[in-house]
Amino acid sequence: MAQGGQKTVLVVEDENTLQDILAQKLEKEGFAVLTAGNGNDALALALGKHPDLILLDIMMPHDGITMLEELRRDEPYGKQVRVIFLTNLSPDTDRIIQAVERHEPVFYLIKANSTPSLVVEKIREALAG
Repeated sequence: MAQGGQKTVLVVEDENTLQDILAQKLEKEGFAVLTAGNGNDALALALGKHPDLILLDIMMPHDGITMLEELRRDEPYGKQVRVIFLTNLSPDTDRIIQAVERHEPVFYLIKANSTPSLVVEKIREALAG
């Protein structure tokens, strides 16, 4: 968690433009932001910095599902940290359905249907719960 009660969000996205847009929007909305472009870097940041929420892409180097599986092995932080999937993949493959059931992300957002404002709204909702 950041100083002064400010919530920290880890944005895990390999598309630099989208990562920058989300990071800027979150900072403007009062969040501290960490960023990673792949699952390996994201896992190291998550375990080292303990952000309050992770906004996680699935399709990227060292994919999001693998990263989340590894994170959930960490006690107690990794098991309880709130995660929102933000991806262009429909949740219709067995691997994704099983990952959602097993790792219980708070929300599953499709990038094409999600504005930065909607993402911030869902992050606030997840952190309030």
